[in-house]
Amino acid sequence: MKRLLSIMLLAAATTLTAQADKEIKRPDSYNYSRGVEAYDNDNPSEAIDYFNREVAVNKKNGYAYMYLADIYRQQEEPGKAIDAANLAIKYMPAKDKEFTTVSYTIRAQIQCLLKDTVAALSDYASAIKASPDEQRPYEERAQLYYEMERYDEADADYRKVIKIASGDATGYMGLGRNLSAQKQWTEAIKQFTYAASLGSDNAYPYAFRAEAYKELGEWDKSADDIITALSIEFNNKAVSLLSDIKEPMLSILLAKMKIQMAKSPNSIDWPFYLAATYEQSEQYAKAISYYKILQDKDASLNLGQAIARCYQKMGDYQNALIAINKACDTDSVETDVLGMRADILYNLNRPQESIQQYDEIIKMEPDNMGYYYARAWTKLILRDFEGAIEDATMCMAAGGNELAPAYNLRGLCYKALNNNDKARPDLEKAIALEPTPADYSCSQYAYLALGQKDKAMEVMDTILNRDNSSGNNYDAACLYALMNNTDKALNYFKTALEKGYVNFAHIGLDHDLDNIRQLPQFKSLVSTYKQKLEQSLTPADTVVAVHPGAGNTVTTEVPFTKEYGVCTIKCKINNLPLSFVFDTGAATVSLSMVEATFMMKNGYLSKSDVVGSQYFQDANGNINEGTIINLRHVDFGGLKLENVRASVVRNQRAPLLLGQSVLGRLGKIEIDNSRKVLTITSKQ
Repeated sequence: MKRLLSIMLLAAATTLTAQADKEIKRPDSYNYSRGVEAYDNDNPSEAIDYFNREVAVNKKNGYAYMYLADIYRQQEEPGKAIDAANLAIKYMPAKDKEFTTVSYTIRAQIQCLLKDTVAALSDYASAIKASPDEQRPYEERAQLYYEMERYDEADADYRKVIKIASGDATGYMGLGRNLSAQKQWTEAIKQFTYAASLGSDNAYPYAFRAEAYKELGEWDKSADDIITALSIEFNNKAVSLLSDIKEPMLSILLAKMKIQMAKSPNSIDWPFYLAATYEQSEQYAKAISYYKILQDKDASLNLGQAIARCYQKMGDYQNALIAINKACDTDSVETDVLGMRADILYNLNRPQESIQQYDEIIKMEPDNMGYYYARAWTKLILRDFEGAIEDATMCMAAGGNELAPAYNLRGLCYKALNNNDKARPDLEKAIALEPTPADYSCSQYAYLALGQKDKAMEVMDTILNRDNSSGNNYDAACLYALMNNTDKALNYFKTALEKGYVNFAHIGLDHDLDNIRQLPQFKSLVSTYKQKLEQSLTPADTVVAVHPGAGNTVTTEVPFTKEYGVCTIKCKINNLPLSFVFDTGAATVSLSMVEATFMMKNGYLSKSDVVGSQYFQDANGNINEGTIINLRHVDFGGLKLENVRASVVRNQRAPLLLGQSVLGRLGKIEIDNSRKVLTITSKQ
């Protein structure tokens, strides 16, 4: 929490004159000064080096220890941090109240990392005693009281914050949040309303008030507050509310979002919020349509994973694979994307390819226990029990031997191999790792394998009472099928299908269902619901490029000039002739303030083309602020694109760069340096 130390040290700096009268001399040695400079420039390793040099010479420099404590805290090295904090407090001049407060506050934060709330509260008390009018220790102690559900004491600290800074919304927000935690929604709304009145640029009062209105059933007011919060900024609290919106509020909120999208047609925010809201409400086809709108607005966004996720939840695994393959078609692919691809391949009844994909992922992340478990589970389905045992063991090694499903899986494999001596301890370990009903996830299978049917049914009932989802009903069907209780197995299987279970490839592979697989009722259920799924997947749900190679291939050659290693291409932006610098490393199109100002003054850009602002990193690693605009028409070499996002950088000399927000929409690009042409192969 760099902001804490920076703000509190700034406050301390304002009292330097007063402190000087008390003859407080703060360090000014070379190593200490360079350490502070490195700290302020976010260079922690250099700062540590200088501060360690300082304390090697000046062993009682409490200020240097204070900085070291905060750096180690940020790096989540609590052992080093607490040692440095202890020395900071020991050697800090007692009359330097401001820095004493900072030192105690840092040590309190470290105590929180160490889960020692008693010591943390003691340090916050010492910080407050040193500087009774410094608000930050009160805020942090109030947060700790809130987490401990000691709301009265948290309220007292927030009231002190209000007394110190009545124009700061923090105290009122804290009081409101405490009231919300106690479900005193009406009183909470009063606090959030006052907090909102203190400044129009703070999204949190609206987001928290939206939650309170939602709980009171005031849907329209709640939706308005969510819209207001999201209009101010991407707000985590407001976004989290989108994950649990039900009717009648859902329709109200979606309508208001669509109005915002119509008012800001160039914004990418509202298509995203609409897509996310439709996805959480299980309207996957509509979610996909808005993800595609978002992709059209900014081709540099890789939304293949989100689109694949929606197709997967719909049961349209063929289109899910196409979408995830597109997401994988980048220079660097995250393992979670490849993991989704492995899962989709399994859903397409291609388990061997799924295992091969997990092989590749594990090479990339050999210490990730989740992928070993996923591969073990797939091998179990294929009855490769030895291979599954090996992967389950690897999973345990990577996960610290505390993964109940891995023990359960390995125990079931040993049992399938008639090795009961090894099966029993694994199954018992799986049960031991799920000691309470809240922990139950796989114990029912372990109990059944150990011959304890009544306990297996009890655990399964507990899981269903907790979450009566399609997946849990499917598990119940498997459990009762293994017991050869066909009536209950079929009933739970039907409920799973009714609730939306669509993984028919797994149904076909899962040997847990073997005892009911040949029954006419089972076959009828599979046939009926599989047909319903196929009918629900309308042509409107398909990806534009259904198969690689579909459509007509068009090849375009675009000439370029090259000087000092820079490729330049003639183009037109909104019919204004310009020249692009061809840059495959740039994320977006970018132009200088000079060009943008000329275009605005001469009618090539309008106010409605201005989308917003963002921060970006240039080739030198510097962070710069830029304005985002929408280029309505981009034309070069006969290739025409509509609605291309571009960054206007503050640098007056910045070249016009042709980046991935255009290149990503074109197709395959080859550079022929001898002929000085770009060959672009695209699909019509």
